[in-house]
Amino acid sequence: MSSSVSANAKSMETGERGPINHSGPSSSFVRNVLALLERTEYRRCESGEDLEAMYRLRYKAYRPHGFVSESPARSTKDDLDELPNSHVFGIYIDNCLVSTVRLHQIDRDNPHGPVTKGFGDIVRPIIDRGDSIINPSMFAADPDVAREYRVLPYVSLRLVIVGYEYFRSTYCACLIRQEHTAFYQRIFGARQMSAPRQYPPISIPLMLYGGECAKEFGPIVSRFPFFHSTPAEQRLLFGQPGEGETTPLTVLPTAKYLHHAA
Repeated sequence: MSSSVSANAKSMETGERGPINHSGPSSSFVRNVLALLERTEYRRCESGEDLEAMYRLRYKAYRPHGFVSESPARSTKDDLDELPNSHVFGIYIDNCLVSTVRLHQIDRDNPHGPVTKGFGDIVRPIIDRGDSIINPSMFAADPDVAREYRVLPYVSLRLVIVGYEYFRSTYCACLIRQEHTAFYQRIFGARQMSAPRQYPPISIPLMLYGGECAKEFGPIVSRFPFFHSTPAEQRLLFGQPGEGETTPLTVLPTAKYLHHAA
């Protein structure tokens, strides 16, 4: 996970402008996220230059902190990127790529993903009993613009809850750094499931955090209405094109329509 999560989340809570009130849907925090969503497009990247741009952005975010080894190609990827249950997204603001995140929907038919690769002894029993996991990973924000968009982690990781709504995942689980635990506890209700472990190609130990989606996400979506999405948005982002259809180039967030309707 990119260092931008901890830096931006901390500044959102205790930055120069003072603490932010999260008390209700009319708070300035929620308005700021909804305003940025107005300028946001999501792009599902499946091949070619789109994927290469995501790999380069990861490297740009991770390498200055020493999280990945030096690469002549200036690219960070692994063998999980091209699995059939892998969904790599680019997040664009005003038509400029600013962040990326990858999600795996893991179940009996598609049992591979970061959490099963790194913590299979803990996660595989969950899959074997018939439950499923939405697994975000490889979140990276462009360090040149991350400070300008203080709420970017929320706009980017909104895709986790959109994915859960589409797949109806039983659990959400991810591998995170120690300094990111408070953010994931607050936003996704995640709890520690294991001690830190090594997870190449990331050079520092990562921790397994997770929680039950049905239990945690309902209150979170009520508290943060920018996490709302329509079934149409969910299908465009995560569904497979039907015969004669193509994957849409970009998808616009729909939270603003549901927020206004409420």
